[in-house]
Amino acid sequence: MVITVQDFTGIYDYQPFMQELREIAANSADIHWLDCTKIVGTDCYCDDDAIQEINALIDNTQCDSSNKTESSSIPEIHFFDNGNYHYMSKLWTDRIQEPFSLIVFDHHPDMQPPRFGGILSCGGWVKEVLDHNKFIQNVVIIGVKDELIETVREELSQSGETAFLDKVIYIKESELSTFSSPLIAHSSEPIYLSIDKDALSSAFAVTNWDQGSLTTELLKAIIAELATKHKILGIDICGERSQDFEGDEIHSVQEADSLNNALNYELVEFLQNL
Repeated sequence: MVITVQDFTGIYDYQPFMQELREIAANSADIHWLDCTKIVGTDCYCDDDAIQEINALIDNTQCDSSNKTESSSIPEIHFFDNGNYHYMSKLWTDRIQEPFSLIVFDHHPDMQPPRFGGILSCGGWVKEVLDHNKFIQNVVIIGVKDELIETVREELSQSGETAFLDKVIYIKESELSTFSSPLIAHSSEPIYLSIDKDALSSAFAVTNWDQGSLTTELLKAIIAELATKHKILGIDICGERSQDFEGDEIHSVQEADSLNNALNYELVEFLQNL
């Protein structure tokens, strides 16, 4: 399995599993470690210069590892730091050259209309995919905070941008307890998975945004069922804690890092065996 880690803030320094991947990357064609910490214009919003630099970094890495092992038949995993960089899923899906559906696990819709001259953002990247990716068939967003759905619909209505809403299916946070994944498997086209760990309860991860109530077991169950019906083109994972996290009423910094480290390891182990 090919794994690409994009380090934007240095947060993976506190996770032994991710540091193990970093060491392996030095001598492996299957593990790529991309140092993005020096790229400016990336926090929450990604400007055109940063997009060009990030894409060049990815292109160079993929070129260097053109002789992949047999594990390349398994979907690639992309880690890219905390939720401020969730827009990376837009850049990764830009590379897809066949019809696909996008399955997003997120506590937020990430469909805000652009507020700064159309610049790509962590809060609007899903809308950008719908606006500009000619291969996208539909989007399913799982675990969204209930009240945010109506908020984003109002924002899109006010801006006159509602034409693509029939391509979007929301699975609200309140619906998770009775959720059945066949509801989102309407067709046979390939799917792309994008996971922001803020959809998960704080019992399973500590992120830099307010969190939902999804369990790790349900997350894995949904993915496992989807994998029986669809080709998976790629898998993105973000949602680390922020660098300035100093602990909260639930977790200390050390507990947060331990939890996130264990979850990243668990997800890789699970995805390798799909």
